[in-house]
Amino acid sequence: MSLLVTNGALCRCSFGVAPCPLTVLPKNRVTCGTPAATIMDNVPFVNLASFGMCQSLANPTVAAATAAALGVLTPMPCVPVLPAPWTPGSPTVLIGTMPALNDKSILMCAWAGVIKIAVPGQVTCMVP
Repeated sequence: MSLLVTNGALCRCSFGVAPCPLTVLPKNRVTCGTPAATIMDNVPFVNLASFGMCQSLANPTVAAATAAALGVLTPMPCVPVLPAPWTPGSPTVLIGTMPALNDKSILMCAWAGVIKIAVPGQVTCMVP
């Protein structure tokens, strides 16, 4: 069993320097204290703002800044590019028509970052 992820959960990116809170809009009207998340809560600057600075050389701005600094890794501001939903979610628990987001799910950034749930936002609601 995994924990259900809700509004205010903290997420971490493998190439980010700071955690980022997950913002879940109350459109599905399902709560566990605060609005519950689905695998489709992956919209940049709506659900996930920024992880501070990005250190991935797959990010063109980081690669350009690093090249300008003669090969010294130069982090640049994080602008997440999230082309796909969270995976795998909870296939047996649906919120609306989408699987609920659990704390074992991951989200891939186009700049090679792996985003994971660090703190699920609550500790009482479990999902399979």
